[in-house]
Amino acid sequence: MSLDLTRIPTPHIEAKKEDLADVVIMPGDPQRSKFIAEEYLSMPTLVNDIRGIQGYTGLYQGKRVTVMASGIGIPSISLYAYELYNFYDIDTIIRVGTAGSIDPRMRIGDLLFANKAYTDSDFMKHFRLPEGYVPHPDEALLNKAIDIALHRNVRFFNGSVLTEEIYYAQEDEDIIERWYNEGVGAFEMEAAALYANAEQAGKKALSMFTISNDIRTGEEMDPLERKSSLHEMVEVALLTAIS
Repeated sequence: MSLDLTRIPTPHIEAKKEDLADVVIMPGDPQRSKFIAEEYLSMPTLVNDIRGIQGYTGLYQGKRVTVMASGIGIPSISLYAYELYNFYDIDTIIRVGTAGSIDPRMRIGDLLFANKAYTDSDFMKHFRLPEGYVPHPDEALLNKAIDIALHRNVRFFNGSVLTEEIYYAQEDEDIIERWYNEGVGAFEMEAAALYANAEQAGKKALSMFTISNDIRTGEEMDPLERKSSLHEMVEVALLTAIS
């Protein structure tokens, strides 16, 4: 069975094609999508609210940007990334989220660009990608984001993440050590799926994270610090989107 890629709206996105910008900023939480739209975009318009997955299109420094949530985990972000890339012909998705660090050099509040996204999931076998493919972002997009972070004097890391299927599996010390020895700096739940969808569709993707907790020590970001730290990530993502 072949998909009708001209079918818009899709079962999960009610927007018209012209409602969406070429670049989508993608947090996981629908409430964070709403917050970013209201705080950073001028003239934001709600373009999707199916299943509460809020999407807004507005202007940032005079350029159109869409902010739309993905929900949590590999299946959810895969669904939205696939429809945006393949049905709506979106060029670029920039994921903004939080991650738990396993690298003692990373501090709470640091920014992390995921230059590789390993995974413990079997989802990759369903993609038509080269054998041994490790999900990674668009290199030019990553370099833009790094340049912007340097210019803004933001403390950041450019490193690998593990995209997990099971959130609480991270409590296993053997798993932590295994992936730390592979060069992984933090755990999260979406980047590998986003990168694989982008690669298969011939599109662009980048995932960036604010370190919200230290998995080894149990330290977590203070709620007041969270707001200011996420601000830097969102600004870098938006500037990358319009550059």
